[in-house]
Amino acid sequence: QVQLVESGGGLVQAGGSLRLSCAASGRTFSNYAMGWFRQAPGKEREFVSRISASGGRTYYADSVKGRFTISRDNAKNTVYLQMNSLKPEDTAVYYCAADHRPRSYYYTRLDEYDYWGQGTQVTVTS
Repeated sequence: QVQLVESGGGLVQAGGSLRLSCAASGRTFSNYAMGWFRQAPGKEREFVSRISASGGRTYYADSVKGRFTISRDNAKNTVYLQMNSLKPEDTAVYYCAADHRPRSYYYTRLDEYDYWGQGTQVTVTS
């Protein structure tokens, strides 16, 4: 029902910035809350950020708070993750995900989300 495609990853020096995009299909994109997760080699996928369907509420992992900003443009069916002041520990594959629930107690859990993109690699060098 919903297809997600991430883009914008790449190689960047510590302290630099990247903006990730997640393009979504479907007429009902605006009904989905959207999340960003990341997975480093040998580690489990972890929550990064979430934005409500309207864009009015945002949530961040403590590790990225103050550095990353999630946003969405429902007219373009796109969710963004602006990543500033990048650190080597931010190196991971970044995934976007869609959640049909308007609200959630468990927005950091992978199984809250219904659809996932293929991921985009972010590598931060020191």
